[in-house]
Amino acid sequence: MAEMSHSFHPWQALRRAITRQFTVLLTKPLKNYTPRFPNDLHELTRHIRKGDILLVEGEQRVSEVIKYLTQSSWSHSALYIGDELVRRNHPQLGQLRASYGDEVNHLIVEALVETGVIVSPVSKYINFNIRACRPHHLRKEHLQIILDDVISQLGHSYDMQNVFDLARYFLPVSLIPRRFRRKALQFGSGLPTQVICSSMLAAAFDKVGFPIIPELVAQRMDEAARRTWLHRLLSRPTDPQARLVFRRRHHTLVTPRDFDLSPYFEVVKFNVVESRRFDYSQIVWDEHEGSEVGEKREASRAGARS
Repeated sequence: MAEMSHSFHPWQALRRAITRQFTVLLTKPLKNYTPRFPNDLHELTRHIRKGDILLVEGEQRVSEVIKYLTQSSWSHSALYIGDELVRRNHPQLGQLRASYGDEVNHLIVEALVETGVIVSPVSKYINFNIRACRPHHLRKEHLQIILDDVISQLGHSYDMQNVFDLARYFLPVSLIPRRFRRKALQFGSGLPTQVICSSMLAAAFDKVGFPIIPELVAQRMDEAARRTWLHRLLSRPTDPQARLVFRRRHHTLVTPRDFDLSPYFEVVKFNVVESRRFDYSQIVWDEHEGSEVGEKREASRAGARS
């Protein structure tokens, strides 16, 4: 029996080889990536807080797949933990100090296809298109639960079933009907030690009952409950026997864009607005380029009329 337990399994070896090839395919950088606005690292680290979600427009092939399926600019999400590992004297702290120096005070936790769940300095994405989203009025004790949950997953592997699913949708992605795109992102093997980026964060927020984009459903109530002030607050005027309740969406269906769309997360304008340096009257516009575009449009209209 011992010999059989250590025997060679060709199918497992083949699966690992195929997974490696899919990983290489999906993580290959795109040829064209266009940063839309220069980010200010000093302002980012000054304004971002623990528990904020950092959204990233990635520059890999897998990023294009996720962006298409979700009809969004955002393909990756990470949780900002700041100096939390320093405060906890985490076992990885020495290695992180050697790698990142003082940047250990500004870390994010993320799940990557190549490496699984790791910590990275927030500066890693400073040259990418990014957005910081803050959970509105998140309680301190709930923030600690979220941090505990995400940090505990460091070292977990990326859900490789997710890699196969992404590879499956990579080539025929334009053939997926709009109504099936979100379902196409319901990835995963369901193993507790295998995660993907947005589902890991969604599961952590779900532990404290913080909504991202829940479903609102009308629920009928009995006569006694209908007399309470809470029912009067939540009930729809058109149905005096119903109240609105939140229904959880499974965390595997949460995508990076949901944090951006959620009414319960605020967008942190860290580049210029938060620093109060923004003055649109001081913008220098390229009027020459604008006039050229206008002239081309007028010429096109004239040609169409003739």
